[in-house]
Amino acid sequence: MKLTFTAGTWSLVLLAAGGASAQSVLKYVNPNIGTAHSRWFFYTPAAVPYGMAKLAPSTNGHYGNASGWEAVGYDTRQNSIEGFVHFHEWQVGGVSFMPTTGELRVKPGDLEGPATGYRSRFDRKNQVAEPGYYRVLLDNYGITAELTATKRVGFHRYTFPQSDQAHLILDIGNTQGESGEVTDARVRMVDATHVEGFVSTYPKYVKTYDPNGKVNMYFYGEISKAPAGVGAFTAAGTQPNITSAAGKGAGLFLNYKTKAQEKIELKVGLSYTSIANAKANLLAEARSLTFDQARAAAQATWQRELSKIAVEGPDEQNKTKFYTGLFHALLGRGIASDVNGAYPKHAGQVGQLATSGPGPRPEFINTDAIWGGYWNLTQLWALSYPEWYGNYVNTELQVYRDKGWFGDGLANSEYISGVGTNFVGLAVAGAYQVGIRNYDVNLAYQAVRANELNYRNRPFGSGKMDVKAFTQYGYVPFKENYKQDQGVWYKTDSTGAYFANSHTLEYSYSAFAAAQMAKALGKKADYEQLIKLSNGWQAILNPRSKLMQPKLADGTFAANFKPFEPWRGFQEGNAMQYTFYVPQNPAGLIAALGRDKFNSRLDSIFTASAKTGFGGGKEIDAFAGVNAIYNHGNQPCLHISWLFNFSGQPWLTQKWTRQICDEFYGTEPIHGYGYGQDEDQGQLGSWYVITALGLFDVKGFTDARPIIELGSPIFSKATILLGNQKKLVIEARNTAKENMYVQAAELNGKPLTNCWLYRDELMQGGRLVFTMGPQPNKTWGTKTPPPSVQ
Repeated sequence: MKLTFTAGTWSLVLLAAGGASAQSVLKYVNPNIGTAHSRWFFYTPAAVPYGMAKLAPSTNGHYGNASGWEAVGYDTRQNSIEGFVHFHEWQVGGVSFMPTTGELRVKPGDLEGPATGYRSRFDRKNQVAEPGYYRVLLDNYGITAELTATKRVGFHRYTFPQSDQAHLILDIGNTQGESGEVTDARVRMVDATHVEGFVSTYPKYVKTYDPNGKVNMYFYGEISKAPAGVGAFTAAGTQPNITSAAGKGAGLFLNYKTKAQEKIELKVGLSYTSIANAKANLLAEARSLTFDQARAAAQATWQRELSKIAVEGPDEQNKTKFYTGLFHALLGRGIASDVNGAYPKHAGQVGQLATSGPGPRPEFINTDAIWGGYWNLTQLWALSYPEWYGNYVNTELQVYRDKGWFGDGLANSEYISGVGTNFVGLAVAGAYQVGIRNYDVNLAYQAVRANELNYRNRPFGSGKMDVKAFTQYGYVPFKENYKQDQGVWYKTDSTGAYFANSHTLEYSYSAFAAAQMAKALGKKADYEQLIKLSNGWQAILNPRSKLMQPKLADGTFAANFKPFEPWRGFQEGNAMQYTFYVPQNPAGLIAALGRDKFNSRLDSIFTASAKTGFGGGKEIDAFAGVNAIYNHGNQPCLHISWLFNFSGQPWLTQKWTRQICDEFYGTEPIHGYGYGQDEDQGQLGSWYVITALGLFDVKGFTDARPIIELGSPIFSKATILLGNQKKLVIEARNTAKENMYVQAAELNGKPLTNCWLYRDELMQGGRLVFTMGPQPNKTWGTKTPPPSVQ
């Protein structure tokens, strides 16, 4: 695949792995899937992988997001567009443009009454959404809007009808999506065809977790046609013939007289550090680039990145699930650094990234919490996109340098955890174990250790506020009164937590990861302390019920225990879900429950949950499955279906992972990732991708020598460009919907008798071949289970 420039024009020459044409991959990405309850980042087709510029239509963005996590932005059940927004990250959103005709309006208007503002109705028959490109007809105005992007530059092209009253509304100073309260804004015309400005916001989770923080967004735009007139507006009202506006509600309206089919184009450089850097980003990436050239380049980039994993087979629907999942995985985190290496530091400061380690200078990225990401996203990164795993680690180490602590969830260096447990150390340790080490390893270990053991002067936003209690007791004591304490919900401090059980299980897992890194680096005393803490789960397992049960500081179990009750002791889940949360030592959990009980209980859980779509049924809500017996729509359950590989019944892992792929995941706007589940920046999409390949690790690559578990590959052939540039071909002979069971397997001609192998063997590339069938082979893969404690 290549992008060529010939005789003054750009042409797209696209070759996917295996020689397929470009469209054979891009056509399988359907950004409209799952948009009934989609997160702010989720529907941003006009973007490149990990881009800062993520342009998209907004149906409800100005309404904001009071809870900070709810679905917002674009909803397939809504039929009017209020603008096209540039910034879409976790807790970050802003800078909306909208073309209109007729009477000037400067407010977006009500969702249910588009005529009250400048928003416009649209028909989805007149909408096109592809990786790197978006187009829609705005019915109220007869305007066709098109969007595309480079990494840091957004492109707009608006085709107007004939009109003496055409307008461009630049709505800068109002809430967009998850951005929270706007604290300041400014926009001004630099000259007849250039505009610049910024917006400062105070998102809900910044307010909660990093109260001295702020999120600044800057832009510098170039307009293809000078307006006939310019006016300004703020929350206070409208002023004609003014070319600048400042404060809350700030915006400009640009007036035009247009001919039929006249096109007006805009290029908008973006930055989180300064207007000057927004301009520098524009000049570096798009100085002479036209809209069509930018679109071609964006789609060539998507083709290259998506084609690193090329799947083949007769089922077109599965290909759509696969490539749409991969699209969201590559879209979910976005760069926050500029072309010159400037990045946003805490409280509006600007830092400068330095090259550290081999390879190019890493990018600084904005990121949702990594909670659960080690069961999908980091495994996908490690497989074929290691540069992004490296960027993630380097970003977290930069924050550690700047602020003294990791941040599980970052918006321009501000802590926005939302979870409060902080798995960054585990993800960093996993990167080290798979050989991603383009950073200061000693500094990385120092930060990992601190994340697990240090509690003095620990800021609230870094999470793990109950680390002292965990290290003191070996578990986190349950504090019933912390459900609400002085108006604060789900409090955590040095004495315990309301989410004590999930914290105990999570800290045990992350302590194991840190212990393995300590061992690799010869830190014997640290290893012994951490590996002891990794067994904290044993303290809260009730030997009678064989369930994880909240335990008080005095060592007694909490009364009034209800296994299906969500939240009480368990964040975003319940005891039935979290009892299987011992990924660092499945063998230990199996022994504690008894193998037969373990298998029968887990199998019955999936049998029951299959009737409700493996989670929340058809309820459109992120937490619909929080009190279910299993909830694939949220992070704590994502490894459970793979545990049968450890318990001697790998055919049940094959069965249930395949059924989850078939039934939980859909190809419709309403049924995408479940029905409106909580797709945290590409994690559920990533889970489908790696599971469909038949590859997984419940430990998130935290072992000293990581493994790969084998499941039920969906596609007859998958050709993977590995991160080390070697090629791996996965063949599944006789695979079909009913042929979900592995009969035999081999790697490079050598029979595999285990349902797992060491990851370093897989990363040598070659050919992994499965023979599939309709009935389980109950002798294959059962003799030697995957290693548990190392």
